[in-house]
Amino acid sequence: MPLTYRPRQAHWALLLATTLALAACGGGGDGPASAETATPDDAEHAAALAAGAADASFDAALPSLIARRKPQFAFLDFAKGRRLFERETFGGNGRTCLTCHSRETGTTSPADAQHRFAVNPADPLFLADGSDDGQGHGSTRMRQDATVLVRIALPENVSLANDPTARSVVLRRGIPSTLNTPALDDVLMLDGRQPDLPAQARGAIADHAQATREPRADELALIAAFQQTPAFFSSATMLKYAYFGATPALPPGRTEAEKRGRRFFVDAPLQGDFKTGLCSGCHSGPMLNETNEFIPAPPFRRGGRFQSVGVSEFNVAGNPVLDVVFRNADGTTTTVSSPDPGRALITGNAQDVESLNAFKIPSLWGVARTAPYFHDNSARTLEDVARHYAQFFAAVSPIVLTPEDQADMVAYMKLLR
Repeated sequence: MPLTYRPRQAHWALLLATTLALAACGGGGDGPASAETATPDDAEHAAALAAGAADASFDAALPSLIARRKPQFAFLDFAKGRRLFERETFGGNGRTCLTCHSRETGTTSPADAQHRFAVNPADPLFLADGSDDGQGHGSTRMRQDATVLVRIALPENVSLANDPTARSVVLRRGIPSTLNTPALDDVLMLDGRQPDLPAQARGAIADHAQATREPRADELALIAAFQQTPAFFSSATMLKYAYFGATPALPPGRTEAEKRGRRFFVDAPLQGDFKTGLCSGCHSGPMLNETNEFIPAPPFRRGGRFQSVGVSEFNVAGNPVLDVVFRNADGTTTTVSSPDPGRALITGNAQDVESLNAFKIPSLWGVARTAPYFHDNSARTLEDVARHYAQFFAAVSPIVLTPEDQADMVAYMKLLR
């Protein structure tokens, strides 16, 4: 069954049409065309295509476009997937996927939560793990921080110092954005604990929506398929990469601040003042979400996906600190004091620097839309992110990020649509 075109889907059609137009113009590699840099002729062509995108050709194009990256989802019913994502509660507490993953940002911010509380204090967002006690009482934490209570099963070799018999731990975490993920990123969840998208959907339906009906395998596949459609991409640049394989390139920058900011994100060995290539150590690759070969810390190679950047260590969010005991392979133990040990709770390895207090490196494409930031939502703005990194690098290196450096980094990140 094809998608039924509705006015809300107009931005889908426009983005897809723009992508088709830009793909026809060539590009990719070091100098891809993008919606942000299109010429007037490109824009006119895109507008002409968009005008006709509401017809059956729009629906017909999607399967073949999606098949390039995710053939297992390409020929499923996207309309059914949309209904399941936006409306199906599976007999639970009233939440759907859309409850936490908004159309605009793919996540929920404190401002979103405050607005929704003002409209309806009984909104399902504030139930269960969205409530202060996890039992549906109080909404202060959600309105202030937009974090949910996430229960993580402890590996066999991990225990809590104050409750050695506990086999799980509850942590405060932000809601990962669905913009460009999972369609362009197979590493799911902040700690990478889910192996694939259907498993992630099953876990969310059980834990966050408190489902009383087990979702069928075909329903999980439909939800996954819907997340490959244009609504889940932040820009035509991302659509072009997903559907045509045109590798996105760093934009050149227009203002002096943007041009200065670009130096932090280019792939380059650290030398001199150590600022050129500083951010690309972790934000490299097509999606700006993996380490490069110049990173001066493990894994010392391209392709790493988890890092600690001092968020748990600084604990700006003021979350409760846990004493977590790890039994090491040699029989010794390591006790970690942390509000959230991150991926170490999945690997069971506190001696691995890519696990301890480490979290998934997020993509920077569309980052201006996906606030707040970090696993605990402790950075409300990109300016907060830059200030955090100034503090982090001051603590671990001789690098000094000046206020101008920080402003330049922010200016450039806002270009990464």
